[in-house]
Amino acid sequence: MTSPYMSGLDKNPANYVPLTPLSFLERSAYIYPDRLAVVHGERRFTWKETYARCRRLASALVKRGVKPGDTVAVMLANTPEMYECHFGVPMAGAILNTINTRLDFDTVSFMLEHAEAKVIIADREFADTIRRSVSLLSRPYLLIDVNDPEHPLQTPVGGVMYEDLLNEGDPAFAWKGPADEWDAISLNYTSGTTGNPKGVVYHHRGAYLNAISNIVSWAMPPHSVYLWTLPMFHCNGWCFPWTTAANAGTNVCLRHVEAKKIFELIKQHKVTHYCGAPIVHSLLINAPEEMRQGIAHKVSGLIAAAPPPAAVIEGMERIGFDLSHVYGLTETYGPAAVCAKQDDWAAMDISKRTERNGRQGVRYHMQEGLTVLDPVTMKPVPWDGETIGEVMFRGNLTMKGYLKNPTATDESFRGGWYHTGDLAVMQPDGYIKIKDRSKDIIISGGENISSVEIEDVIYHHPAVIAVAVVATPDPKWGEVPCAFVELKPGVTVPAEELRDHCRERMAHFKVPKKFVFQVVPKTSTGKIQKYLLRQQAHSAEAIE
Repeated sequence: MTSPYMSGLDKNPANYVPLTPLSFLERSAYIYPDRLAVVHGERRFTWKETYARCRRLASALVKRGVKPGDTVAVMLANTPEMYECHFGVPMAGAILNTINTRLDFDTVSFMLEHAEAKVIIADREFADTIRRSVSLLSRPYLLIDVNDPEHPLQTPVGGVMYEDLLNEGDPAFAWKGPADEWDAISLNYTSGTTGNPKGVVYHHRGAYLNAISNIVSWAMPPHSVYLWTLPMFHCNGWCFPWTTAANAGTNVCLRHVEAKKIFELIKQHKVTHYCGAPIVHSLLINAPEEMRQGIAHKVSGLIAAAPPPAAVIEGMERIGFDLSHVYGLTETYGPAAVCAKQDDWAAMDISKRTERNGRQGVRYHMQEGLTVLDPVTMKPVPWDGETIGEVMFRGNLTMKGYLKNPTATDESFRGGWYHTGDLAVMQPDGYIKIKDRSKDIIISGGENISSVEIEDVIYHHPAVIAVAVVATPDPKWGEVPCAFVELKPGVTVPAEELRDHCRERMAHFKVPKKFVFQVVPKTSTGKIQKYLLRQQAHSAEAIE
């Protein structure tokens, strides 16, 4: 017998509209037309003006021949133009490809070719990289030149000026949302440290849901003031361009991450929220105390890493910032897990509270599943805080897949879960805690050593600003830990002092056999580039 719920109750325009984060911009412009939306130096745009500029961009792109499914690549700083591209490009039915501004021209050229970019929008700061990249392309493209009035530069990218392009467009352009919420909205490339980078494809549904999850999981109040310390090119700024539109907040643009400028903007605009990798927060912790003077309101930060050093979490609490830990990957739209705080943690001493807050935690509101499984049997590990498995996600906050790479897509989704490559334990309260990346585990004399555990100990030394531990060959043990340590400016520490610091806090077989003092290489998003350090640790350069 057919269920009565299966007949005559079909989708129709009155009861179903595909989800898209583009609707957030339209809504805020409708309800709060005169509320400040974007700030960059002396430039100010309301939500009504931002909506009109995004529609102009969409209209102009369509007039220039952009069709649904085309790729529009952008290499931009955190400026109003970058924010507008997150709406204007998909309003034209195109897919937004945000490119890491620190990449070399060969890698950028690969991405542009692989994505079949039809339009390239670039800031003049990256003119040399873009000009060299496009010289290698085999297909035609339209080049758009962005010259930031707050940071004017003489070297042109070439092509059409961005503001001239907007003047070609219609501020009342009748854009349409996606026909299917599964349609692609953006393309983000992985770091590509082993071979060519992979293109991670996001859909409108996931972008919509993660944008809302950011608000709910972080308890953001309406009209929050958000500072762009996180690059918008990184996982589409963790979906926060769409989040701030849904929140009807204010976007405070930041072209370069500098502690002095960050504190100035926090005070000037009463910034309430910002995001960043551990290096960003460490920058604030180690800044002169006088820079922080005058901040009397609550400032909330999100920190993401796998995992962040406990010393950073503790340090941010000591300077009065409210830090929350999130976890995710490019393949999960940025954050898809949060270390949700429990009421009883507030009564703990700061060390214990830091340990709790440093875990990767539980799934985001709009993510269906987060767990730790044995990657071979695909069985859950016990909640004992000891048994190591692989972190896996499933749900709407997981990518469509890798562009033009079905083999990698199928492998990453093996068993009905997205395999992160992060090794973790499930703790008795159901929170996950990452122990290491699978490739970062050090196997010394048959013992598994977590590089993260060692790093956490070294970070607690007051002279250390950054550290990364990798394996280095050893004739007796096979491999041993090697610590690359970046000290605070003007400070020197002998290796033996750090070795003693470690011996007092961990099993002796885990203590690094070698310490290398240098600047630790990082990506533009603040992630430490361990693959470079592994190369160095396997050469004669890795000496004490």
